[in-house]
Amino acid sequence: MKIPILKQGDILMTSIQVELSDQDALDFQNDVLEEVLRAEASGIVIDITALDVVDSFMARILNDTANMVRMLGTECVIAGMRPAVALTLVEMGRKLIGVEMTLNLEQGIDRLRKLIEERGAS
Repeated sequence: MKIPILKQGDILMTSIQVELSDQDALDFQNDVLEEVLRAEASGIVIDITALDVVDSFMARILNDTANMVRMLGTECVIAGMRPAVALTLVEMGRKLIGVEMTLNLEQGIDRLRKLIEERGAS
């Protein structure tokens, strides 16, 4: 299943609207990394608002993807985690380490712009 990755200026936006199989999640991760390089993006927002469940594998994929994107010199924000998802991840002992999180896509874009600006000022 191909998840669309949209480009708006120097940032990318993607929204996971359906539960992904493990292979779909790995394909998504690869697609994000390739598109970040192809688009020479300054940042990407990954919106997970539609996900009711994030298992430990998907949490690892999100965490790793965000960290890989940052290693490529691009900022990453994950937006829209539902409270039930956050509760489940904490109960499983799964943390998203070093990942910027926001409540919704609008806040995600705002946060991403600030991260990009801060990086440019350094």
